[in-house]
Amino acid sequence: MGYVEGLLGDNEKIVVKTRQHWIVLASSFLRNLVVALVVIILTAVLVFSPLGMIGLVALVLLLFPIVAFGRAYVDWYNEEYLVTNRRVIQAEGLVNKHVIDSSLEKVNDVVLTQSFFGRFLDYGDIEILTASEIGVNKLHKIARPVKFKIEMLNQKEALSVDDDHGPAHVRGHDDIPSMIAELDDLRKQGVLSETEFQQKKEQLLGKM
Repeated sequence: MGYVEGLLGDNEKIVVKTRQHWIVLASSFLRNLVVALVVIILTAVLVFSPLGMIGLVALVLLLFPIVAFGRAYVDWYNEEYLVTNRRVIQAEGLVNKHVIDSSLEKVNDVVLTQSFFGRFLDYGDIEILTASEIGVNKLHKIARPVKFKIEMLNQKEALSVDDDHGPAHVRGHDDIPSMIAELDDLRKQGVLSETEFQQKKEQLLGKM
């Protein structure tokens, strides 16, 4: 079980998981490749010069771009973005973990931004506007952003439907007679009209 999986609550499941697009890693690879080529060329020049021994020592500098890219890869691999049936999770870090949650109930809007190349290579930025103190949660250059956004909206809608029908599901079919009795009390008190009582009664009976 992964770190994020261990944070899931009861009956919570992951719907979609993604991370930053490989183009983010590619840019780090190209930068460090350029540095490595410069070191190799410098080493070759020094080896065939009177400073040959210094050239061999300069070869050690190759460790820097290799280590830098290795670190970038580890950071990229350990940064995950997930949508569950309850929230959006952003987790990062190998040893020291940093996790940001955005409850689907508090999500007000989702903004997707894709450039031409983003549409072509399937990456983009997503801004999650919430009612929490964080306000905005930005996910930069994530892979499959359209699918990520669609699943967020689908799960938020499903969560709203569950909330609307929550009491019936929580209390179960066996409690429907007692719920009808409660409705009848409300009818007798004048809170519900006869028509409203009959409509709600039929709805409850239909769930048995």
